Amino acid sequence: MGESDMVGMDGRVTGTVGPGLVGEVIVRIRGGAEHFLAYPAPGTGSGRLAVGTVVTVVEYLPPRTVYVMAAYDH
Repeated sequence: MGESDMVGMDGRVTGTVGPGLVGEVIVRIRGGAEHFLAYPAPGTGSGRLAVGTVVTVVEYLPPRTVYVMAAYDH
């Protein structure tokens, strides 16, 4: 799976994502669901993203790291 395949995919936070934290998200890919280490996307001004938040992948660093931002503004 290449970088362009991951960018834009939606996932759900399974471990709090935030500044100074290594969080975790689950993304549905390859006919299943996989967990990735997650960081807040630079320049998004994101605070913490709580467990259960729907996120969008904005950058993928193989093999298992993504940068994410909240998919919806509340």
